[in-house]
Amino acid sequence: MTPQYEKLQKVLNEIFELDKADLDFGIYRIINQKRKQVNNFLTKSLPKQIREVLSETQTGDKAQLETELAQAIRNAESLGVDPESTAKVKDIRSRLAAATNVDALEQEVYSHLASFFKRYYKEGDFISMRRYKKDLYAIPYEGEEVKLYWANHDQYYIKTSENFKNYAFKITGEKMVRFQLKEASTEQNNNKTQSDQERRFAIYEELPVEVDGEVLNINFTYEPYTKSVKQEDLTKKALDVIKTAVPNTYSDIFVLAPTEKNSARTLIEKHLNDFISRNTFDYFIHKDLGGFLRRELDFYIKNEVLFIDDIDTENPIAFAAQLSKIKALKVVAGRIITFLAQIEDFQKKLWLKKKFVISTNYCITLDRIPDKYYSEIAANEAQRIEWKILFDVTINTAEDMKAEPFLLLDTKFFSDEFKDKLTSEFTDLDEQCDGLLISSENFQALNLLENRFCKMIDVVYIDPPYNTDATPILYKNNFKDSSWLSLIENRISRSMVFLNEDCGTLSVAIDDIEVDYLTNLIKEYYSQYEIHRVIVNHYPGSGTGRTNVSRTHEYNIFAIPKHGDILRGAEKIDGERERNFRRAGTGENNYRNGRPNSFFSIIVDKVTFNIIGLEEPPIGNNYPTEDTTDGYKRIYPIGEDGSERVWSLSYEGALGALKNEMLFCSRHFTILRKYNDEKARDLLQSVWLSTKFNATSNGTNLLTNILGKSGLFSYPKSVFTIKTVIDAVLQNSKGGLVLDYFGGSGTTAHAVIHRNRTNTTSAKYILVEMGSYFNSVTKPRIMKVIYSDNWRSGKPLDNIGISHMFKYQVLESYEDTLNNLIFVPTPEQASVLQFNEHLQDEYLLQYMLDVESREHLFNIQMFRDPFNYKLKVTENNELVDTRVDLVETFNYLIGLHVKHIQRRKDIKLVEGVTRDGQRTLVIWRNLDTTSEDDLDKVFNKLYDSIRSNEFDQIYINGDHHLDNLRRDESTFKVKMIEETFFNKMFNISEL
Repeated sequence: MTPQYEKLQKVLNEIFELDKADLDFGIYRIINQKRKQVNNFLTKSLPKQIREVLSETQTGDKAQLETELAQAIRNAESLGVDPESTAKVKDIRSRLAAATNVDALEQEVYSHLASFFKRYYKEGDFISMRRYKKDLYAIPYEGEEVKLYWANHDQYYIKTSENFKNYAFKITGEKMVRFQLKEASTEQNNNKTQSDQERRFAIYEELPVEVDGEVLNINFTYEPYTKSVKQEDLTKKALDVIKTAVPNTYSDIFVLAPTEKNSARTLIEKHLNDFISRNTFDYFIHKDLGGFLRRELDFYIKNEVLFIDDIDTENPIAFAAQLSKIKALKVVAGRIITFLAQIEDFQKKLWLKKKFVISTNYCITLDRIPDKYYSEIAANEAQRIEWKILFDVTINTAEDMKAEPFLLLDTKFFSDEFKDKLTSEFTDLDEQCDGLLISSENFQALNLLENRFCKMIDVVYIDPPYNTDATPILYKNNFKDSSWLSLIENRISRSMVFLNEDCGTLSVAIDDIEVDYLTNLIKEYYSQYEIHRVIVNHYPGSGTGRTNVSRTHEYNIFAIPKHGDILRGAEKIDGERERNFRRAGTGENNYRNGRPNSFFSIIVDKVTFNIIGLEEPPIGNNYPTEDTTDGYKRIYPIGEDGSERVWSLSYEGALGALKNEMLFCSRHFTILRKYNDEKARDLLQSVWLSTKFNATSNGTNLLTNILGKSGLFSYPKSVFTIKTVIDAVLQNSKGGLVLDYFGGSGTTAHAVIHRNRTNTTSAKYILVEMGSYFNSVTKPRIMKVIYSDNWRSGKPLDNIGISHMFKYQVLESYEDTLNNLIFVPTPEQASVLQFNEHLQDEYLLQYMLDVESREHLFNIQMFRDPFNYKLKVTENNELVDTRVDLVETFNYLIGLHVKHIQRRKDIKLVEGVTRDGQRTLVIWRNLDTTSEDDLDKVFNKLYDSIRSNEFDQIYINGDHHLDNLRRDESTFKVKMIEETFFNKMFNISEL
């Protein structure tokens, strides 16, 4: 193997992650399953193909020259002349000597391939920055007036800082080990680390381990180190410290977990390697890696392989050699690109795939639950314990429950049978749900919710990570702002589809670190919206920051439909508002006597400022400007520059307004019009100045009082900030739907509930949050503020609650999708591939991942018993078999507003209406325990000829003869769940 090919293979090993055999999660698990095939391609097939392509051209040229040489020698000898003395033989020998050797060309191709792929790949990602030469980049430009561009602009951001904050695994019994960061510093006043530094994970030597009950916390830092300090060395040092610092009660972390490459690997070493690797690799998935690399390959060849000055037209052999090198480079690089694109596109497919709902539960205030369930509820010890913990309420009997109408029952404590019976009591289930909580990565949640809530959201409010020095996203590749922009862009662009077209408004909280990038990003995607920036000053008289300027404010960026005059501030107590009576323009469409009929003078007493009357304008352009003969002042709608304006009412309209005392004059001789609206509002002000917007003092104290413990969540938002945003859009509206997909501690839901409680409105909320605090902070907080609006030290000061019900769900994660994949060719595929080397290569490069994962990615057998289908889901970094809620998943896929759900043994029936108005019935059956007769009996009992005619479509799983139940007047269409499920789940069109 030549040095040049060794260089190429090293680059390809890195790109294909072949140097990470110890990693057993995500895409690394996939590559590990196919390591043998990939290695075979790189070490055998690839060099063979390069030589074949080069030889095709070179062998032909040399063979032709050698034939010509032999003929020239024979001709010279036939004439009795020394062949070596003839010009012909000399010329041919010279051309043969000039012909490039295949071996030399081959080494050039290896070198170019290594250089090309290495320049775009760094630390697990392809960075889409076109490079002219070393350290010189070019931005693709298509004539835009302003272009926002960043290094990761065409990639999906697939990680969040949660992986840094939370990594845990179980050992013996109830014991758990958790890795956590004690410090995560970033550079001051710079977006990148210093050129000689990169971030590394290291053990926190001041306090390497802490024991908290049954949890062993192992502490790390994430700090800049000089590049000479390798992560492997810091990891080894961390393991050495852990060995000496961990108490004997946690010695199980040192049991062996060997690999083929490392037979001495321990359990702690495995998890530490995974923890560091998860937060070092695979942050991004390219949206079109194949297209990008093919475009860049052409660019590379034109700029760095084919040089015009090197084309020697007098030596066609050398020129042909140059062309053969380019051909080999394109062909071989193209095959590598095809393979890389297959892997990247497969990841993209899994990233964009709609994710399964893992579990669905409801929290319902007792006033909404029929008394007949009270005895069974009161007998549930787990539920009673939670009531005591959350609400400090002791319940022993059903009679005790009647005095607590706003206690919330949580269906997670009850059986599926109980849950089915209870939810069937609601005749319009989705309508009666006041909120929805989703425990999920937010991109995946938006992807699944899209069909259900498209164009239905009135307010999208988000409070994303600010990416400040105090709270950075923990980024890679030294592209702090670029990583953050991709995180935000992926989600903001996705959320556009949710906003209703009349008044749907986006509001994003941010501070001055990223406000300019974010504003430009929103302008780019929300081009049909007006963009407004509001300053929220919540530190009157004080602030944060230690250098130069005290930071006292944040921002809210609003995007509202263009020409939608909808943002209003607080209501005026007196119900009145005033506006300048003068209006710009000349009213050319409404002229009278050669002058606009709203151009007249208003006569004002100069002493009392009372309006005496109106004076019509004279015919023509001349009109009096001096005081009247009675000494009154004439006021015209003249602009400061002397230009003509008009009044906002006609002459007759102004007479009526004057009669009703709606016009008056200020002491500056400005004519104002008074509006007596029942609930008047000014336009939303651009500066909000109040301590009530202070997230630190108000938000933290409030959250601490509600939860009874501080430090559970950093930097919660003020309820009043979000309530002001919601009020500005919804104003006096009774309803409205608010979406927050950076749900955090649940402040948005709290604001909606507080608004409904105080304004007797019925707004609803959707919150998405992936953090571990979903169950420890977000959901408990919402439950508590439903029960009471007043808390101190975690205890309610009253039980004056609000009638409420919310649904909460857990979604499959992207990592869960990857971890459930198994790649196994069918026996038929294996048989065909075994004897055909060409097919083996084509299969490996283009089809392998899709073909071999198909049955595991979408198992048709799950529809036989849809109530017990299971996936392996990560819990505490262990894969646990977990039941999937196919019913709720399908409801989202078809965009179903659920009206009613009922279950008859192993048949579940869901009634609802899709977004396009299709009245729909979905029938789910356990095909192993129910017969066609069972289905017929249930259907006939529940849906007589009149009711069955209410449906436009019926979905059903499995083979059926439901069409036979159609009555003469029935018009419903019967559709297969399986086919629709597959098509909708893998509809991966991008916004």
